[in-house]
Amino acid sequence: MDNNQAFFAPCPRGLEAVLAAELEQLGAQAVATTQGGVGFSGTFDLCYRVNLESRIASRVLWRTFHGQYRDEEDIYEAAYHPPWPEWFSTRHTIKVKVSAQHCPLKSLDFVTLRIKDAVCDKFVAISRSRPSVDTAHPDIRIDAFLDHQTMTLYLDTSGEPLFKRGLRKESSKAPLRENLAAGILKLSGWTGTETLLDPMCGGGTILLEAAQMVRNIAPGLGRRFAFEKLANFDRAAWHRQCEASRFHHTPGRSLVVYGSDRSGNALKMAQANLEAAGLADAVSLKQADVLDLKPPAEEGFLVTNPPYGVRLGEQEELAAFYPRLGDALKQHFPGWRAYIFTADLRLPKLIGLAVSRRTPLFNGALECRLFEFKMVRGGMRRHNASRLPNLTPLDAELKNAFD
Repeated sequence: MDNNQAFFAPCPRGLEAVLAAELEQLGAQAVATTQGGVGFSGTFDLCYRVNLESRIASRVLWRTFHGQYRDEEDIYEAAYHPPWPEWFSTRHTIKVKVSAQHCPLKSLDFVTLRIKDAVCDKFVAISRSRPSVDTAHPDIRIDAFLDHQTMTLYLDTSGEPLFKRGLRKESSKAPLRENLAAGILKLSGWTGTETLLDPMCGGGTILLEAAQMVRNIAPGLGRRFAFEKLANFDRAAWHRQCEASRFHHTPGRSLVVYGSDRSGNALKMAQANLEAAGLADAVSLKQADVLDLKPPAEEGFLVTNPPYGVRLGEQEELAAFYPRLGDALKQHFPGWRAYIFTADLRLPKLIGLAVSRRTPLFNGALECRLFEFKMVRGGMRRHNASRLPNLTPLDAELKNAFD
C-alpha cells in the first residue's frame, strides 16, 4: 500500500477551493475540486497526515472501486469485487451509507442492503464468517456514491467526522462546526499574526480554531481514527506523523486572539472549552456588548457568527440591531476588516455598510453568506472641514485622500 491511492475529502459546501489549497500544502497530488469536496491522490502516509492536520475536511475517504452499473445486480457484483477481508476483519462492525445524485434506481435502501450483502458474502466465501452491522457506532464505514451511471465505493479512514476535534465540552444551541469556523478564518485572509476579535463568541468555536492556528496545533491530535483499525495500518508511520506535528507547536507566541460576548453564560462556555483544550492562555475573554466594545488594537480582523432570527420576534429584534451594529463598527473599528457569517441574508441591506465581498457557504443544509466589510478610517463620505475641528496631520491627510 506504499503506492499512490485515490482519496476524497468532503467539506462544507463553499470551502472546496480552501480545502484544495490546504491539501496541496500537505502534499496531495492530482487535487481536483467538485461540489462538496476534493479528490486527491497520495500514499497512506498522506492519508494519515490529512486526517491529522486538515482543518477543513470533514472526512478522508479511500476509494476502493469506481465503475458503471445498470441495476441492483451490477451494484452487488461491484461491491463483491474488492478484497474486503484483506482490509479489515470480522471482529469489526460495519455500516454502509449510500448517497446518490440522478440515480435511476428506485430504492436506495435496497441498494444499501445489496452492498452490505455483497461485503458480508465476500467474507463468508473466504473465512466462513461475516462482520456484524452497527449503524450507530461502526468500526468500519463503507460509503457508496451513485450518479446516473457510475458507482464509487469508499472506505472511511476517519471514523468520527474530522470537525469533531474533541475539544469543545460546552455547546450553545446552534454551534458552528469547527471545520466551517476554520474555513471562515482562512477565507478572511487572517494569517495568525494579526489581531483577531470575535465580539459575539458564544461557546468560542471561532476562538478555539484561531488559537490552534496560532499555536500550530494539529486539530486531529488526541483523537482516534478509523484507519487505525485497518489491516494495513502502519503504526510506526502514524507515530512519526504525530511526533512531527507536535514538534511544530509554538506555545510561546504573543496574544493576538480576543473574544467577547454580552452573555455571561456564553463566556463561561467559551472559557470552559478553552480550558479543556489547554488554550485558556491563548485567548483573552471579556464580557461586553458588541455595540459598546472598543477594539483591542488599531487594526485587525473581526470575525463573528451573530445569532440569526428563526421566529418573527427574533427577526424584528435583529432588524433593529443590524443598523446599530453597523454604526458601532464605523465608530469603533476604523482600519479593521470585519467578516460576518450569517444565514440572515437581510444583513447587508440593514447594516448600512458597503459589502466588499460576499462568499456563499453552507452550514449543513442551511445556505449562508460570509460578508466582508472594510472599515475605512474616516469613512467614505465627504465632510465639511469647518465641522471637523482639531484635525491631526494624519486625520487631515486621510480626509484629503477621501475628498
